[in-house]
Amino acid sequence: MTAANETGTPGPASEFRAARDFLLAHREDWAAAYEGFTWPRPAEFNWALDWFDAIARGNDRTALWIVEEDGSERKLSFDTLRRRSDRLANWLRGHGVRAGDRIVVMLGNQPELWETALAAMKLRAVVVPATPLLGPADLADRVERGGARHVVVRAEDTGKFADVPGDYTRIAVGAAPTESGWLDYADADRAPEAFTPDGPTRADDPLLLYFTSGTTARPKLVEHTHTSYPIGHLTTMYWIGLRPGDIHLNISSPGWAKHAWSSLFAPWNAEATVFVHNYTRFDPVRLMAEMDRCGVTSFCAPPTVWRMLIQADLSSLRTPPREAVAAGEPLNPEVIETVRRAWGVTIRDGFGQTETSVQVANPPGQPLRTGSMGRPSPGFTVVLLDPHTGEPADEGEIALDLSERPVGLMTGYAGDPERTAEVMAGGYYRTGDIGSRDADGHITFTGRGDEVFKSSDYKISPFELESALLEHEAVAEAAVVPAPDPLRLTVPKAYVVLAEGWAPGPDTARALFAHSRAVLAPYKRVRRLEFADLPKTVSGKIRRIELRERTARGDGTEYREEDHR
Repeated sequence: MTAANETGTPGPASEFRAARDFLLAHREDWAAAYEGFTWPRPAEFNWALDWFDAIARGNDRTALWIVEEDGSERKLSFDTLRRRSDRLANWLRGHGVRAGDRIVVMLGNQPELWETALAAMKLRAVVVPATPLLGPADLADRVERGGARHVVVRAEDTGKFADVPGDYTRIAVGAAPTESGWLDYADADRAPEAFTPDGPTRADDPLLLYFTSGTTARPKLVEHTHTSYPIGHLTTMYWIGLRPGDIHLNISSPGWAKHAWSSLFAPWNAEATVFVHNYTRFDPVRLMAEMDRCGVTSFCAPPTVWRMLIQADLSSLRTPPREAVAAGEPLNPEVIETVRRAWGVTIRDGFGQTETSVQVANPPGQPLRTGSMGRPSPGFTVVLLDPHTGEPADEGEIALDLSERPVGLMTGYAGDPERTAEVMAGGYYRTGDIGSRDADGHITFTGRGDEVFKSSDYKISPFELESALLEHEAVAEAAVVPAPDPLRLTVPKAYVVLAEGWAPGPDTARALFAHSRAVLAPYKRVRRLEFADLPKTVSGKIRRIELRERTARGDGTEYREEDHR
């Protein structure tokens, strides 16, 4: 494929490249990028065929670089991945995979994950990503609600499907399968290389079905198309600041949307190298050593990883990345300042959801406001809806104006038209997150709509209190939830994970209560405290719903401010 069709008329890849190049040219000029960017809206588009194959053919530059814990590594060029995904697509087609079929893909950070993603796109199949951490009950839900007709999983995980009902093709990656009924992925190496699509790919054809992380409720099933993520993540490329030839490290578990954001679409939109360091236990010193050795130029990690990194000696990274970003949950200002002092690099926050690409962000070269997650991304019109009037305001629910629907937005929640209608009502897509906007358009995250609570009639943002606690050297992580109180209705309770060298007990509690009184307004300060590990989703987000339930039950050893002055 080339950027134009056989008649010489510019094709969808030409529109895509023009939009991509426009953002690259204005990577440090947000105003120009925001005013001048126009989403490509092709009627037909297949990212794997029209874009990836076009940049990959004859291209020996490294597209994927995986370093294992034992020091072994594997590099695959763009052209190698093009050819391997063509063979895999032919092999899958031979085993019954057809356009529209749904495939549960449960692989780790291994070459087959990227090959399968590309092959599925070429076949117009629909990928249902799943993390290898899932158990049989979760997999049964994904197979049933996802309508899966095929599964591609690591050989060591095939046993998890023994009790997962359904008539689906079983494909094992790794050691030759020992269970009957499983196909061996390695056989795809013998398939013909020349691949011919069996028809055009419509832009609105489904491509991905993502189960959300379920921090507050049953996971939703988010549907994306052949444009909403592939083209939509042009804004993610812009936010990260990726350039052709970059070596980009994203720490994310396969199976979650952030992996597709930053380990597939954004880097390859920029023609950059996807870099992966696999490990069983996070080792910040080893990670920084590999970043130095391999010349990582851009780095994306969730707040949990950033908080663990700053517990180590950041000066051991001799050549810091040019770009550093965080996503998944808001990053606390004190973490940003610690990294800035050590590396001379400012971590830039971005805001998006499984349902979208990056909606709000701090792109390169822009002035940063402490605590702000930035300004709207090119192609997105962001409004804050007053919770009482539903009208645009300076504080309220973060929403997207649908009068010109952004490409980087989901189709809806598969199989749930009522929920889709609810979040798309009134000409806006409602994120469920609360924020405020300053006079210059910078938006600051306040909290999830279902996490903000009232104490003595004052609205409390857990994020603000958690950030304040993290300023104390004893705190490695913190989560704040409301605790029942007979006088104030609720009061803030903090669950705290202590930094190395600190022990739970009344003395540490007293120190943290004193810190809370010193840095927070009286109505905001922490009134209850418990030392405990934080429950998290498999994607690393804190499950505050579990902490609320624990608080309501009165489990654990709780310290009260009035007893520890």
